[in-house]
Amino acid sequence: MNKEKEVEAYLRGELPEEEKIKYEIAEEMGILDKVLESGWKSLSAKETGRIGGLMTGRRKEKDSTL
Repeated sequence: MNKEKEVEAYLRGELPEEEKIKYEIAEEMGILDKVLESGWKSLSAKETGRIGGLMTGRRKEKDSTL
């Protein structure tokens, strides 16, 4: 999905669960505006790694509650 379509889907609330989590984490980290303006490629390796780590943690939490 290209950046514009993904942002539109996010704003409409039509993203798959995995993508929603990624955007939620970016918002919590205070970098959502940067992502919406410039895309995921604009993030540093540190920011990207942090998002990935938090997504993994949330996946594990979700799986353990099932």
